[in-house]
Amino acid sequence: MKLTRAASYAIHALVYMATQKHNKPMASHQIAQARGIPERFLLKVLKPLVAARILLSVKGPNGGYRLAKPPSEISLLEVLESVDGPIRGQASFARDETDGQLNKRLDTICAQTAEQIRKQLQKVRISDLTGK
Repeated sequence: MKLTRAASYAIHALVYMATQKHNKPMASHQIAQARGIPERFLLKVLKPLVAARILLSVKGPNGGYRLAKPPSEISLLEVLESVDGPIRGQASFARDETDGQLNKRLDTICAQTAEQIRKQLQKVRISDLTGK
């Protein structure tokens, strides 16, 4: 499994926020600077996290982003799927592929593998990644 850059940035941002002593809103530029993430890209990553209710977006002069729930309640699976979409197992086939049975078996294996990955990622929490 390979993490996308967006998923990696999302995880880094959430872990950084989880390690802060307070749960006050943090400006995106502060998170970006602390984690070495380009702010414009970080903003694009934070948006689906807000939509998934992993983060809250707070407007105003003291606004920013904060965790919507404790780090122990945020799974790696929900982070990855909010940023990159559902994890699916799917074999790709050549258009002229004639062996339908083989294709079905490969699809089944890929789907089972994806489900195992989803179960493993569901067990990992942001709090597990903070090193505390």
